[in-house]
Amino acid sequence: MNIPFLGNRREKSAAPDPEGIADLLAECELLRSQASREGVRLDDSAASLEALDQLVPRWRDDEEILPWLGNDAGLYLGTVIVRTVPGAAWRIWPDGQPVVRLASGREFDVVSSGHAWAVSGVPELSQLYAEVAEA
Repeated sequence: MNIPFLGNRREKSAAPDPEGIADLLAECELLRSQASREGVRLDDSAASLEALDQLVPRWRDDEEILPWLGNDAGLYLGTVIVRTVPGAAWRIWPDGQPVVRLASGREFDVVSSGHAWAVSGVPELSQLYAEVAEA
């Protein structure tokens, strides 16, 4: 039955907007506020990753904030990679996990790396970036 005033009920789902997804993943509010308090400006550059690595990890004392900060750190690492490494792009796995895919097809679970950095500082975000940028 076609009832014109109800509109088309079978709308096709739109393809995800890669720029919109990248902007959303780049927000990293908690990490940006923590860094700002310490005088570090996150400008989506490799140098800002080095500055993050130099921060005194006061967040490690707060078990509530640690997972959120780790998530943000991984998303920020991914943002820097996507914005500075040619051919790198965000990809969302079927389980919803955002990863960075390089032009070579290699994928990096940057969120897991961010969690490791937040908990122990190893590997450093700048080191991870250097490894990915070389690949």
